[in-house]
Amino acid sequence: MNLPITAEIVIIGGGVMGASAAYHLAKRGVKNIVLLEKENFFGQGASGRCAGGIRYQFSTEINIKLSLLSLPMIERFKDEIGQDVNYRQCGYLLVATNDKVANTFMRNVELQNKLGVPTQLLSGDEVRARLPLMKFDDALAGTFNQKDGTVDPNSVVMGYMNAAQKMGVKAVCGAEVIGITVSGGEVEEVQTNLGAVKTRMILNAAGPWASQIGQMAGVQIPVIPLRRQMFTTNPLVEIQEDFPFVIDFAKSLYFHREGEGLLIGMSNQNEKPGYDQSVDEDFELVNLEAAIERLPLVEKASRASHWAGLYEVTPDAHPIFGNTDVKGFTLCTGFSGHGFMHGPISGKLMSEFILDGKFSSVDVSMLDLKRFEEGRLIQEYNVV
Repeated sequence: MNLPITAEIVIIGGGVMGASAAYHLAKRGVKNIVLLEKENFFGQGASGRCAGGIRYQFSTEINIKLSLLSLPMIERFKDEIGQDVNYRQCGYLLVATNDKVANTFMRNVELQNKLGVPTQLLSGDEVRARLPLMKFDDALAGTFNQKDGTVDPNSVVMGYMNAAQKMGVKAVCGAEVIGITVSGGEVEEVQTNLGAVKTRMILNAAGPWASQIGQMAGVQIPVIPLRRQMFTTNPLVEIQEDFPFVIDFAKSLYFHREGEGLLIGMSNQNEKPGYDQSVDEDFELVNLEAAIERLPLVEKASRASHWAGLYEVTPDAHPIFGNTDVKGFTLCTGFSGHGFMHGPISGKLMSEFILDGKFSSVDVSMLDLKRFEEGRLIQEYNVV
């Protein structure tokens, strides 16, 4: 597709945020939307390299509310968009192995229950009973919600993208943004390797690259990229069909079924910020050893695949929505590892904000860029 020379709205980033925003803006009747993706295929950045988990289990009211709106959108995705996304409600089981985490889990479950999320608080014995193949002698407590689960990220991105393009959105791959012209404090043009697009409205949905895009417009965005990696195993017949998405919270170690095998990942607490998306083989061994310690069956497994992706991390592990000091330069970024699951509602929220000047589905105005300089941070605890 040739790059249009003008657009009512330019969306930067072809992952779930950009695709959802494009769809919801087009659904509201916006005719001239240009979406720019620097990769050769959509959803190949952070969205395509995530573990595909979706959950209601968060520790702040706003993140729980985002899940309460976003996950039902995924549940009815096929009916609305026409794309099957393989939503598997296996449940998330978060495990606490020390008193601090156990006490926090108790408060989190109380908040979730108060907001209408039926998460269960489990004892250590109940955790062990649900996970007979795992070694959780030190489990003190757990939390479980059956409606949490996994979804295919690529299907969600392409579902939104295909539906948006049918409504006239011009989505261009291989279009890397290399500059943004700001005149009189207002956006004027986006420069790419394929040419320039004149516009008065930019949505920065570039995920881990959002701060780089911000600098082009003279906007400082406190989003840092952090590498996270995972691997999958070949079939393990012993794994039960209803094996949940298990998170050993203190170790940031997680497991879930992937086909007939497992997907296993772990956060490297010593990871330095950067854009390296190659697999750290040394840390993969650390991850493997920790996985075997919790699930001895992994020792007999063979690796099917492995990859790394980037989290887009903010200082309080909450996203950034809305305006900046540059008129027409808006943000939807900084989801700190849980953006994929909140992508559906976030795109809708940005369509409301851009077209109506306010967030209607849920008030996320407190998650603005200015909160960082004004000290209004809201810390999310349930980030792996």
